[in-house]
Amino acid sequence: MTTSKPSGHDLPARLLQVLAPWRSAPAWYVGFSGGLDSTVLLHLLVELAKRENLPPLNAIHVHHGLQAVADAWPLHCQQVCDALGVPLQVISVQVKPGASIEQAARDARYAVFSDRLAKDEVLLTGQHQDDQAETLLFRLLRGAGVRGLAGMSVSRTLGHGHLLRPLLSVSREELEAYACKHRLLWVEDPSNEDSHYSRNYLRSQVLPVVKSRWPQATASMARTAAHLDEAQQLLEELAQADLESAQSLHAFGWLKVPSLALPELANLSPARQRNALRHWLAPLTRLPDSDHWVGWENLRDAGPGGRPVWRLADGELHRDQGRIWWLSDSWLQPLMQPAQSWMDARHAMELPGNGQVFIDGETPSGLLEVRYRQGGEVLSLPGRGRRDLKRLLNEREIPLFVRGRLPLLFRNGEILAVANLPALNVCGHESWVLHWVPPTNDQSLS
Repeated sequence: MTTSKPSGHDLPARLLQVLAPWRSAPAWYVGFSGGLDSTVLLHLLVELAKRENLPPLNAIHVHHGLQAVADAWPLHCQQVCDALGVPLQVISVQVKPGASIEQAARDARYAVFSDRLAKDEVLLTGQHQDDQAETLLFRLLRGAGVRGLAGMSVSRTLGHGHLLRPLLSVSREELEAYACKHRLLWVEDPSNEDSHYSRNYLRSQVLPVVKSRWPQATASMARTAAHLDEAQQLLEELAQADLESAQSLHAFGWLKVPSLALPELANLSPARQRNALRHWLAPLTRLPDSDHWVGWENLRDAGPGGRPVWRLADGELHRDQGRIWWLSDSWLQPLMQPAQSWMDARHAMELPGNGQVFIDGETPSGLLEVRYRQGGEVLSLPGRGRRDLKRLLNEREIPLFVRGRLPLLFRNGEILAVANLPALNVCGHESWVLHWVPPTNDQSLS
């Protein structure tokens, strides 16, 4: 991070340096609110495009409809973009009510951005050095760890494309000076003056006092965030190395359920366990706070006969067969139809909330039905006689969370086969095999 007083490079040159890795993108989009930051960013990009070969430039204005004064902003943005020759999309959203209207508005805004980006396209936003300092201070007061204190990253993936914050090394003072020099007009959001919002309070009441004593405070805090971002990158590299052996192949890969080998994790120090799990869980769920990690300890330390569950914001971790398993979505919902007739077994059958089944090989004759375990099922296996299904599943070490979902094929009230376990086919596994494609639980939270 550079300080707010540049040395030797003017603002366009510094911006161009940050943009260098992204100049081959199919298109650039500016998240254009009409405020100072995005107005300066858009003007800078238009000026750079006059002498540099840059990707096509577009602007997106998201209208949240949260205050009456904002109704005039789309027109203002359109006038600015028309004057600069930049195509503009204005998109209205409904902000879901919740505890934090700021977070809800941000979620709605970034959902729009994510939907609009095609593969490898780039969204550029105007967050600057002062914003980074506010973010660091805000998260510090909330007790954030290294990941949170790293602040806003310069770039990250967003939908099919990328989010880029090219002004994080630029102070608000520099942006205002540029805007005044070029006589730019921008809108002011009245809600920014409302000290009821925590970030506004920090901006208007706390940081001015800090800067009066330490004028370079925002630059220093932004530099600290950069150091912490580097530390977080090292922690992620350590997590990847620690997870490599824990993400080993296993007999139930067909489940497509994220899982880790428990012994490999348990052999790490407690701090490295938490670091590895944070990295692994980040795309799957909102991460637990410090006090909630006792759930991991209970899961890890349960006795051999225990079946502990660690419930997190967006799913659950189960322990079974020497592994921990991430379950969410359909895996946590009750099965709606305990039995379904299979009218034409030549075609796959959808199982509500439980994926689908199909038969590979010659279709067995008779009236077929797919059911789930109710208890007491018995199979007559070639060469083995009548065997209790529960014992057979125990022999094969089928995880408990799977057993109630394993599709069973019946004919005339008698069980013929258990999905994905060819040895449990009463007709012999040479003629046909019952395949089950389980549901996925990918929320794509990252």
